[in-house]
Amino acid sequence: MTKSVANTAEPVRHSDTARELNSYPKYWAECFGTAPYLPMSRQEMDTLGWDSCDIIIVTADAYVDHPSFGMAIISRLLEAQGFRVGIIAQPQWDTAEPFKVLGQPNLFFGVTGGNMDSLINRYTADLRLRSDDAYTPDGKAGMRPDRSVIVYSQRCREAYYDTPIVIGGIEASLRRIAQFDYWSDKVRRSVLVDANADILLFGNAERALCELADQLARGRPISELWDLRGSAQLLESTPAGWTEIDSTRIDWPANIDKLPNPYEIHHQATGDAGTDNTSTQQDVEAESDAGVPIRIIPLPLQRRTDINTTTSCIRLPSFNKVSNDPALYAHASRILHQESNPHNARALVQKHGNQDVWINPPPIPLTTDEMDWVFDLPYQRQPHPSYGTARIPAYDMIKTSVNIMRGCFGGCTFCSITEHEGRIIQSRSENSIVTEIEKIRDLVPGFTGTISDLGGPTANMYGLNCKAPEVQRTCKRLSCVYPGICRHLDTDHSPTTRLYRKARAVPGVKRVAIASGLRYDLALKDPEYIEELVTHHVGGYLKIAPEHSEAKTLSKMMKPGIETYDEFKRLFDKFSRKAGKEQYLIPYFIAAHPGCDETDMLNLSLWLKQHKFRLDQVQTFYPSPMALATAMYYSERNPLERVRYKSQKLSVCKDVRQRRLQKAFLRYHDEKNWPILREALQQMGRAELIGNGSKQLIPPAKQQSAAGKRRRRRRR
Repeated sequence: MTKSVANTAEPVRHSDTARELNSYPKYWAECFGTAPYLPMSRQEMDTLGWDSCDIIIVTADAYVDHPSFGMAIISRLLEAQGFRVGIIAQPQWDTAEPFKVLGQPNLFFGVTGGNMDSLINRYTADLRLRSDDAYTPDGKAGMRPDRSVIVYSQRCREAYYDTPIVIGGIEASLRRIAQFDYWSDKVRRSVLVDANADILLFGNAERALCELADQLARGRPISELWDLRGSAQLLESTPAGWTEIDSTRIDWPANIDKLPNPYEIHHQATGDAGTDNTSTQQDVEAESDAGVPIRIIPLPLQRRTDINTTTSCIRLPSFNKVSNDPALYAHASRILHQESNPHNARALVQKHGNQDVWINPPPIPLTTDEMDWVFDLPYQRQPHPSYGTARIPAYDMIKTSVNIMRGCFGGCTFCSITEHEGRIIQSRSENSIVTEIEKIRDLVPGFTGTISDLGGPTANMYGLNCKAPEVQRTCKRLSCVYPGICRHLDTDHSPTTRLYRKARAVPGVKRVAIASGLRYDLALKDPEYIEELVTHHVGGYLKIAPEHSEAKTLSKMMKPGIETYDEFKRLFDKFSRKAGKEQYLIPYFIAAHPGCDETDMLNLSLWLKQHKFRLDQVQTFYPSPMALATAMYYSERNPLERVRYKSQKLSVCKDVRQRRLQKAFLRYHDEKNWPILREALQQMGRAELIGNGSKQLIPPAKQQSAAGKRRRRRRR
């Protein structure tokens, strides 16, 4: 069983500053030096002269020693601190024996589901099994369990019961609180509870990981690290001395007066007779934690009460409540996303049975120097030799690409990148990126001179951040670019343009492609960047994602209007002609997004036909954990607005046939979709769109037999 931790330890106050990542003292095992590849067997450990591992990383991906693979980053980072790190990659999970292959780690097991969520990796949006796994040798499917973090953690606990278990990566990160699980169609508990783990690290976890490893190496119990930024643990109750903001309800009385606080301490005056006996906030803070009870404040009073944000937390509705009340689930999701700015976020707490899941504020973003240091660690940039000639598709895709930044301030509701990597952009320096390009040229077998991508979550957010630090420290906007681009956002693309030019100038580089998603509303702020991109970095096609044509649906996605796409296309075509190139935009669209009904999809289909688009690949909305759109899908309410029980319900497409129909509208040109589209158009009263005219969507049906007509009537 996961141990509840005592709340008597001295808390570390949440600050918006952080210790430098590479400033930690080296562990004594530094004397063993750097491993060519981190060991995956006892034989490799013997070759390195190790009698044991200090830390063992268990991952659901094949081990590729490359900075695009999370397990490689965290492993090399820990090695740089002096620790001996072993890797168990894609172990068999039916027994604990494969988890003993490297022996018992001296400090902890680190468990990650890999670069992708294991369930998204294995199932399509229609819940069909995928036939391959890009992160497995030769793309073989079935090499990882569903909910890998839970399964692996349980096996680690069976192997060595008393060894601390640290879970992280995107799968754990997006399940740190109670979350709707699309695959079982219910709300599940925090992964901390089900995994029987000691601590969860969320987001880009370098800061928390370095601090955690250092403290454990010093002999400090993991239960005392409950206040570590970017982490979550199970606690018995809210720590003493903290202020708890009660956000477990959504319909409070309209006018609520400040209530007397029954938990406030009152002290007897020790001075003159005229001294006020009521304790002040300073009095409370002066008390030892053991002597100061918690304060509980109703949510509506939080802005009318003097609260120390470094020792305040927000209590979310419990797991039991959000699992039975969709409105409360939407409310909890809204609060979590509002508390995502690392400079002002407060701790969150959610009751799970008789324990609390305590979630600390997000980690402070890495500086450019820290990013450079992380990406300059001694990666081999290849899969582990034990895989022989086996092909790992994900590696083939990224081996000649460069990650130039992290984070995304777009806030698209259907995407979980922001919830994982944060809203503040963390960029590498030009020199660091150019150096990596040179390494690719020199080290990657078969390099042909093409860099396949300079990007990250979004290609053109490199170096862009808030121009006003004082505003950023207090901002709680969910997006810097919706409903419009914030006036405080730096939209100057000249650093990106300069980077592109330097990358092209590297000897041996013939072409630099840009394959990451492009935020075209931002690009419009700098036409010079668009011209540079179109002239030198588009190989005939550029993928962008307007996602939809209809304002009603786009507002639920937090995406700009389709007119923004039209303006970008105009400049794209203009600069393509100027460069003497015939180039095309490939737009991506989503079907069945919450808030999107059949009329919206019909209008999108007509827009596609008007613009002569015949899409080959289309996306159906996939409710990933923690995304705001997933909260919309489950609750049928809009968490972008204040949630009430009387809030207007959203149109949500959950029925299999409805989802198939919305997808069919995106591929109106495919004759396999014509029967379902004809039926839908007739039911919608839009039969005039059935015919062979230029303004009609699909052709009429062929003559049917009497028996066929009877079958069709029965289906209706």
